Amino acid sequence: MPQTETDLEHLLHRIDGKGYPAYKDIRGNYNFGDFTLLVDHVQGDPFAAPSRLRVRLPMSVTGFPPDTRASRSRSIALRDFLARVFSGECSAVSDRSRGSGKSGLLAMDIPGQEILERSSVMVTDEFVEARFVVGLPAHGRRVLGRQAAAMLCHDVPHLVNKTLKYTHIDQKRLDAHLKAAEDADALRARLPELNLVGFMANGSTLPRRSGVDDRPLRSENVVPFRSPDSLRVEVTLPHAGRVAGMGIPAGVTLIVGGGYHGKSTLLSALERGVYNHIPGDGRELVVTNPTAVKIRAEDGRRVEGVDIRPFIDNLPDHSNAAAFRTDNASGSTSQTANIIEALEVGARVLLLDEDTCATNLMIRDARMQALVEKPGEPITPFIDRVRQLTTLPPVQTETKEGVSSILVLGGSGDYFDVADTVVRMDTYLPYDVTKEAKAIAAQHPTGRQIEGARTWPSLTRRIPLAESLNPRKGKREVSIKARALRAVLFGSEEIDMSAVAQLVDEGQVRAIGQALNLAREKFMDNHRDVAAVVEAVMQEIARQGLDALDRRQTGDYVAFRAYELAAALNRLRTFSVR
Repeated sequence: MPQTETDLEHLLHRIDGKGYPAYKDIRGNYNFGDFTLLVDHVQGDPFAAPSRLRVRLPMSVTGFPPDTRASRSRSIALRDFLARVFSGECSAVSDRSRGSGKSGLLAMDIPGQEILERSSVMVTDEFVEARFVVGLPAHGRRVLGRQAAAMLCHDVPHLVNKTLKYTHIDQKRLDAHLKAAEDADALRARLPELNLVGFMANGSTLPRRSGVDDRPLRSENVVPFRSPDSLRVEVTLPHAGRVAGMGIPAGVTLIVGGGYHGKSTLLSALERGVYNHIPGDGRELVVTNPTAVKIRAEDGRRVEGVDIRPFIDNLPDHSNAAAFRTDNASGSTSQTANIIEALEVGARVLLLDEDTCATNLMIRDARMQALVEKPGEPITPFIDRVRQLTTLPPVQTETKEGVSSILVLGGSGDYFDVADTVVRMDTYLPYDVTKEAKAIAAQHPTGRQIEGARTWPSLTRRIPLAESLNPRKGKREVSIKARALRAVLFGSEEIDMSAVAQLVDEGQVRAIGQALNLAREKFMDNHRDVAAVVEAVMQEIARQGLDALDRRQTGDYVAFRAYELAAALNRLRTFSVR
């Protein structure tokens, strides 16, 4: 006979006062009438990782209209919204005074400002499922069965009723959430036909509260974004209707201006424009080409077999620049590797801020060229390659439109010569100063010589070796964890992700760790190169969802991009290629 809510309550009362392992008896499924409670994993100790539970409701019970999940955009936004509502209510009913350790905990990961696909809530045409964790109550290491019964047989039904049924949620908020995601996706899809790599709607709020608080800054001093007339673009969106804003054309765009005038704030908004944002964020209609990657110098990172010849060649120690390896990269070498690795997996827009770039990779002016002549300098600066990227994209990108670059600059006017568009930020507002910049370039020639070859070389393919990835600690089972946004703990190795700027949710870091293991187990076959392995992983997730990463069906994972997965692989210090 199927177990029921009453069976669960009686069982919890029966084990009251017993040793904590008695909780193992509650594993299984329980029929609560309009939903099923699934107890997948029971913690072995009150201080251990909490127990994993799921609730599943038939779609007929939830009452969500078909139009709330009528497209991929809406389905992801619906799941994201329900995760926000469910996690918020968990925080309201969770009672940590119910015993020792994690006793009384009811939790689901709390989403941030981005609307992302999450494994914490699943939606199909048949059901809605929420995945969460529970700290089963204990006194010392003794079962508090009556408190557990109150949690599972009272608090959980309350959560389900309040957060997973259409008639009980804020339907206007849900509608706004769905429309925000759908408009952003529609706008991002329009960029190629408009020959744009980014768009920022007039009235957007770009500043954030702080470096650790991504919510919009609320102050009378905040200046709403406004496009200069020459860069103004209008688009019609499904819900917002006619929207005007600044379009960033494909090619080479400079963002210039004095310090503290909003240059980096603008670039940061574009970094996050690869994701959709929640209503009220201020960046709902700030979108960027989905392949855009933030590039920076990263002293000390490991580089494995990367073809750095476009920027660094003829090294004085005779190192092989076509398959360069180092355990301790310099600023220029690490930035070069970051560029090549991003292009390798298909990035078509590079975002760079001079504050976090290696100066000697960005520019060699005429005076330095005169003092250190090219035969003694292995570096070809970015300024001499950036136009080649727009006209002769690397083969690995497999695109016809080339690779665009958006650069924040405050100290080098030499880039005026190679720019297509120059935007000056002045008191937080953008001005198109392209004509002025070109006039200055004509009036004040730099005298510098273009360095490096006139063509982009065909880059070396890298074949990853599965045996170089070991997710185990000794002989123990697979151990993969996240350390906030800073690191992936992959077996005995810690992968430093602190310089990977476009990670926004710890669930992405957890998912990337699991994706590395999936790549090792299934796709690293000594034939596929890095790009093919990464693409195979992304396609597997597209087919099966985030559950492709973990058979346990947990709510721990958030969707990520191919570029951040490749970044993790490339930063694994044991990683080897052929």
